[in-house]
Amino acid sequence: MNRFQNKNVLVTGGTSGIGLATALAYAAEGARVIVTGRDQAALDQAASSLGADALAIRNDAASIAGSRELANALSAKGIKLDAVFLNAGVAKFATLDAVDESLWDLTFNTNVKGPYFQIQALAPLLNAGASIVINGSINAHIGMPASSVYAASKAAVISLAKTLSAELLPAGARVNVLSPGPVETPLYGKLGMDQATLEATAAQIQSQVPLGRFGKPAEIASTVLHLSAPESAFIVGTEIVADGGMSQL
Repeated sequence: MNRFQNKNVLVTGGTSGIGLATALAYAAEGARVIVTGRDQAALDQAASSLGADALAIRNDAASIAGSRELANALSAKGIKLDAVFLNAGVAKFATLDAVDESLWDLTFNTNVKGPYFQIQALAPLLNAGASIVINGSINAHIGMPASSVYAASKAAVISLAKTLSAELLPAGARVNVLSPGPVETPLYGKLGMDQATLEATAAQIQSQVPLGRFGKPAEIASTVLHLSAPESAFIVGTEIVADGGMSQL
C-alpha cells in the first residue's frame, strides 16, 4: 500500500519506540517523514533508516519556543503537512506523597502544553484533509496507583482532541487520540524506578492484560496510520484504545 505517497508527515519523539515504528511505517507507505527528538545521535540514526528525503530535527517538545521553531523550520523549507503524530511524551510515576512540583511541571509541560502549542504553531501548515493524532494512554481511564500526574496529563489531551477538532474542522483538519496500553518500548526504562522495581511493575502490569503480553510498537503504528489516512475521514475528535483488553476489566 502507498496511502501516504507524496505526503509529508511529522512524528514528534520519532527516534525510538512507538514514534520510530510509526515513522518507519509512514515511510514504507511512501511518505516524506520528519521526526523530532532531543538526542542528535538518535536523530541521525532515525534519519538514515527513513530514506533520503527524511528530515530529523532536534527539538524540545516541552517548549513553546521549540514548537514555534519547529513550525518555522518546516515553513522555511516550504513543507505543508498531511499528517502529524504528536508522540513525544514523558512518563514518571510516583505516589501522591512523593510527587513534587518539578515532576508535575515536567509531565504537564511535555504531555499537555507541548502538544497544545505545537498544534497551534503547526495549524497554518496543515493541508486540507490533514490528520493529527495525539498519543494518549489508558492510564487516563484505569486509576493505576502512582500514576496520578501522568494519567491526568493524558486525560487532558483526550479532552483536547475533542475541542481542537471542533476548531480545526473548518480548515479541513481533524484531531484524534490513540491511547495505548503497555507497549514494549524504551519508555518503560525511563519511569524513574530501579531495575528490580521496574521488572516487578512490568510483570504486575502484564498480568492485567487479557492478551497476556505487552503490545508491540508496530501494532500501535498501524492504528496511527489508519487514523492518519483518508479511510478514517469520518473519525473525528475521539479516542481509540489499543490495550489488549486491559481497560475492559
